[in-house]
This record gives sequence, C-alpha cells and structure tokens, in this order.
Amino acid sequence: MLIKERILLVEDDVNFGSVLKSYLQLNDYEVVLKADGNQGLSAFIKESFSLCILDVMLPYMDGFELAKEISRISPDVPFVFLTSKVLKEDILQGYQLGAYDYITKPFDTEIFLFKIKAIFKAQHHFENTKSEEQQDFSIGRYLFKYKLREVNDGERICKLSPKEAELLHLLFLHRENFLPRDLALKTIWGDDNYFTTRSMDVYITKLRKLFKDDDSIEIMNIHGNGFRLLERK
Repeated sequence: MLIKERILLVEDDVNFGSVLKSYLQLNDYEVVLKADGNQGLSAFIKESFSLCILDVMLPYMDGFELAKEISRISPDVPFVFLTSKVLKEDILQGYQLGAYDYITKPFDTEIFLFKIKAIFKAQHHFENTKSEEQQDFSIGRYLFKYKLREVNDGERICKLSPKEAELLHLLFLHRENFLPRDLALKTIWGDDNYFTTRSMDVYITKLRKLFKDDDSIEIMNIHGNGFRLLERK
C-alpha cells in the first residue's frame, strides 16, 4: 500500500483552504488544515508532516514567524508560502527564511501541483543520496559532514541549514569542474526563477562567510554560469 505524503496547510480563508485541501486530497495527499498560526504550530508539534504550506497573513502568528518555529523544531521539513503579498521585499524575505517556493494568489492549480511534486521529488533524492554518496569532505582545515549538516574546523562546529548543506554538498561534488547555477537551483529549489536565484545568492554568501577565516578557500563565480569551490595550495 502506497503511503501518502502528509501536508500541513495553514490558511485563514476557510473557503479557500477547504477547496485547496480537497484538491490536494484528490491528488493522493493527506492534508491537515489549520486556520491560524498558533493552531498550525500546535499541529506541527503534535504530528508528523512531509511539507508545510503556509499563508503569510495569519492570525496570532504570521506565516513568517510560523516558518521560523517550524525550521527550529524540524529543519528538514520543507515549507512554501502561499499568499497575496506580492512586494519583492516580502518574496525575498520568504526565500531568505528557507522557503522552497513563494506562490502568489491567484495561481494555476496544475502548476501548483507540479511544484509540490517537485519538492517531494527533491526531498526523496536527498534522502537517497545521503545513504549512497560520500558523506565527509575536507577542504583546508575544515571537515564537512554532509549527513550531520555540520562543518568542523577543529575548534568549533558550525551547524548548517538543509539548503546550506545541500548547496555545499553540490559544490564539493563538482570541485573538478564547476557547479552550474541552473543545476543547483532545480535540484535544491525545484525552479530557476528570479527569486530562487536571489535566494541561492544569499546562501552562497553565507557559505563564503563560513570559510572567510581561511584565505586558501574561495567560492568563485564562473562568468555568471555557476560557482566553483577552490582550495589554493
């Protein structure tokens, strides 16, 4: 028997939420619908979910704050924002919080479903590769433990977010050449639009700061086409 993916949907528009819940259930997902941020957080703490779909403008606790709490409790669970807020600042904030996508209303339900499937496909890919591929990588004085999502310089351990770990993992796997930008975007974010590109640039900056104390390590831009992780001997 096929196990259904469980989705937490937090949406304060009861009619819209009910319609979206029914649509996802028709496509073989199990959906729990909550109407405000507090209810959403309570459900997430008590139950297990494979994905969270969060409206931004929620009562009691907005979607951004809810996403922070979800990431703090279980950083491996992906989340997307579903909202009417279309200002660039709001969209960038959503991606900077680690969202896989920021979907604005109204939206095409078929495209929406495709994006959900892409997220689960990426998650399953990560789970499979973690058991099949090399887990530990070294560069300079640093040891990157992919499975544990941590970088150790011999004195301190820095924990990485899921996207930071996946991006660094791809950089290590492509050290002999370079990591194409579109490959990283489609593998980790499932899309290569303007906002996911900006989000990846934020993560590249974070990784550069991680290695800033070692002048022999550099993450290079390759003519706008991608990135390369270098260690100068």
